[in-house]
Amino acid sequence: MKCLVINYRNFCFILALIFLVAVTSFSAFMGIAIKSDNPIRRLPIYCVETNEKKIAITFDAAWSAEDTDELIEILNEYNAKATIFVLGTWVDSNPDAVKKFYDNGHEIANHSDTHKLFSKVSREEVIKEIEECNKKIETVTGEKVKILRAPSGDYDNKTIEIADTMNMKVIQWSVDSLDWKKLSVDEMYSRVITKTENGSILLFHNGIENTPEALGKVLEKLKNDGYEFVTVSELIYWDNYKIDHTGKQKSIV
Repeated sequence: MKCLVINYRNFCFILALIFLVAVTSFSAFMGIAIKSDNPIRRLPIYCVETNEKKIAITFDAAWSAEDTDELIEILNEYNAKATIFVLGTWVDSNPDAVKKFYDNGHEIANHSDTHKLFSKVSREEVIKEIEECNKKIETVTGEKVKILRAPSGDYDNKTIEIADTMNMKVIQWSVDSLDWKKLSVDEMYSRVITKTENGSILLFHNGIENTPEALGKVLEKLKNDGYEFVTVSELIYWDNYKIDHTGKQKSIV
């Protein structure tokens, strides 16, 4: 007769396995949800999946407004419609610049009121930052604000949840010019051109020394490559979409 020999370690393993199965089965029977310490992280829109050669040029406006006319002239030269994410405090100081961008067909979007990092402040403070900036933009343009970029791109789940309740989309970027690091024109040009593809969202800033010249070179190259420059609201899907793990928005129609 053969005997099954179970040593102490195997016995403990089998006992633990039986216990785990029993706990899981009991939880399922009682309808108890086992909570995860790592809830699903929600993502904003970094870029869009599309077969069309469309991209969105965006600016974060928080500093000087001295290059407003120059940027508008360059954008107009290449029939490019940009999206300008403005701080509420920048609107306070530069309402004429906001109006000029808007009157030239560019989209004015929310970048918070005072540039507080959303993940570091309360839900109430985030709501206040968004609402105050929206009010200031709408006073100048008369148009409801539809999209939001978190200050420094610093978002968390509550940022996206709050935006959802306001019928707004949270927008990041997939191509960063790094102009704020005061790169040379050629460095910015190379970064942007090598990374841009259908559905890309490009990030620039106003009030940066080399940005206008780099922007002109970038737009000339991309236009020659067949790209159309649209606002973020024209690029993204507003319904029937999903966002994958990279932040790419995809239509599910």
